[in-house]
Amino acid sequence: MTNAPLDILHLDDDLLIANKPSGLLTVPGKGPENQHCLYKQALAFNPNARIVHRLDQATSGIVMFPLNYPCLKQLTHQFEARAIHKRYLAVVHGLVGQDEGEVTLPLICDWPNRPRQKVCFEHGKSAHTRYKVIHRDQGLQQTRLELEPVSGRTHQLRVHMLSLGHPILGDRLYAPDEIIAQAPRLLLHAQELWLNHPISAQPLHIKAPACF
Repeated sequence: MTNAPLDILHLDDDLLIANKPSGLLTVPGKGPENQHCLYKQALAFNPNARIVHRLDQATSGIVMFPLNYPCLKQLTHQFEARAIHKRYLAVVHGLVGQDEGEVTLPLICDWPNRPRQKVCFEHGKSAHTRYKVIHRDQGLQQTRLELEPVSGRTHQLRVHMLSLGHPILGDRLYAPDEIIAQAPRLLLHAQELWLNHPISAQPLHIKAPACF
């Protein structure tokens, strides 16, 4: 799956938007075994592609690549202003009680156990996630959720769901073994993106339906 060709969702002179499969790095990692990544696929398609954000290796879904400096600059400004809105789909363990809600627990890197993150009220950075229940499966004791990260901290959605007592299925960093075993991959997917085009200012709504 990680060797699949670049799945292009949107392309114009300024912006390339692709659908990243689970298991593929967004950018190169350390060591020769971690050089294959979505960014190198984007570079092979257009050598002007640049990085403006990323997804965890285990997470699938929408990733943007600006194709020139003005586009990169504008997208960076939009991210800083929280003017870009993302919606994820996740399947979590257990039956989430509220139909919708918010999590605002601050996060910090758990240095002895990095790359894991943890909740820390003393030194953590503010983090904000909204969630909405799509479906509760009583038989499997699972809940399908829409997640909207208002902030963009590392592993934010994974740690915030864990903090509610509902780890995401297949999460090899945060879930116990029996919940990891319930899915062949992390069931977290960046499925929708809203923004104003960084050059034309026209509204864009990008969709990438999840495969789970």
